[in-house]
Amino acid sequence: MFGPKTQKFFRRLAEWWVRPMVKLGITPNMLTVTGLVLALFSAVAIARDHLVWGAVLLFIGGAFDLSDGALARVQNSRSDFGAFFDSTLDRYSEAIVLMGLVYFYGERAQTGALLVVFAVLVGSLLVSYTRARAQGLGLDCEVGLYARPERVMTLVVGLIFYPWLLWFLALLAVVTNVTAIQRIVHVWRLTHPRPETPPSLLGRQVDEASEPQLTVAGSGGGRSSL
Repeated sequence: MFGPKTQKFFRRLAEWWVRPMVKLGITPNMLTVTGLVLALFSAVAIARDHLVWGAVLLFIGGAFDLSDGALARVQNSRSDFGAFFDSTLDRYSEAIVLMGLVYFYGERAQTGALLVVFAVLVGSLLVSYTRARAQGLGLDCEVGLYARPERVMTLVVGLIFYPWLLWFLALLAVVTNVTAIQRIVHVWRLTHPRPETPPSLLGRQVDEASEPQLTVAGSGGGRSSL
């Protein structure tokens, strides 16, 4: 959803604020684990009906989690395992926070809200899975409305304005699954390119277009093409 310029701005901002961590010996994996722990605390706060605290913890945890890549770039320590580890713990973080919402609505016996949370969980996981699977096939899949940063911020705002939380969750349920479908369509287009006109057929069409047309006079003085 964020444009390339916005993404570039936040990337530079993240790299700026993680630079002091390099001197402290903090590694990207430490930030990843910290984000997971804060997501767990956020889920507990949500389950215990402290939604604003849940939003604060989720925001801080998301900032840590989204900064591990910036720290890896600054340290020039990017690795395949680091990317795998970060992606895996991201899924755990999302599922844990949503589990807190499941407990929150389950205590109130709100079945409809539980179904909405389930739809958010399915959509969020499929957004990540479709991208990972496409990349595993060697295809670029940086498309779609809602990536992880947008999902985190939408949930943070929904928790702060908790009287409308269910509406924010319904929005997430829709846009996450729409994003997954967008990525499915994108990969289908990459793997099913439009067939080009064969050169032999193209040459035949050019030859036919250049041939003069023969005409004969009709009975009414008109002209018909042969």
